[in-house]
Amino acid sequence: MYEWIKAVHVIAVISWMAGMLYLPRLFVYHCEAEAGSTQSETFKLMERRLLKAIINPAMIITWLAGIYLAWAGLHLAWRRRRARAVNDPVRNLPQTSGVHAQLLSHAALRR
Repeated sequence: MYEWIKAVHVIAVISWMAGMLYLPRLFVYHCEAEAGSTQSETFKLMERRLLKAIINPAMIITWLAGIYLAWAGLHLAWRRRRARAVNDPVRNLPQTSGVHAQLLSHAALRR
């Protein structure tokens, strides 16, 4: 599930950025068109559709998927550390506590 959400997030980011890069080009074309002409109205429609159909949904999906990925990533990392500590607490003690790692290193130097 995590990998699918990550793929959706990447696709949404690419769509969002593509729309954001294309929108200024539409603005330039719109400024070059004569005010009130059918070409000007067409560019207004294109700008509105680009914003409402591509940019805004892609932005929302990017944010939602990103928040989920951040939450799930922290949750998965915690579960991995917990499983590692439960399975072999002596070997993984230095990885779970910096104080214990320092004490173990001082004890090893004294020998």
